[in-house]
Amino acid sequence: MTRLEGDGKLVRIFIGESDTWHGKPLYQAIVRRIREEGIAGATVLRGIEGFGASSRLHTSRVLRLSEDLPLVIEIVDSDERIERLLPILDEMVVEGMVTIEKVQILAYRGAKPSD
Repeated sequence: MTRLEGDGKLVRIFIGESDTWHGKPLYQAIVRRIREEGIAGATVLRGIEGFGASSRLHTSRVLRLSEDLPLVIEIVDSDERIERLLPILDEMVVEGMVTIEKVQILAYRGAKPSD
């Protein structure tokens, strides 16, 4: 049984859907890489509209179909594990933004995966 409670950190990674890492979608590469590091979990959220440093609007509206919608990857774990991730994320996220917040983890419980 995996348990995580108490002080932790939340990392949010803001990237574009078309961003890649070694020929694969960046969001997939990040999720797979941090899973190898034993991180508690990650969630990828797809935005319907947004813009970043370039001020280029990315939208899912019918008149402006986009294949580069904004994505946010959220990662929560202990301070120590998140600190280990930062050099990896710094290398992988060439364009985008990475933020970190202190969080209080109330509950995180689950069985270890069999694979």
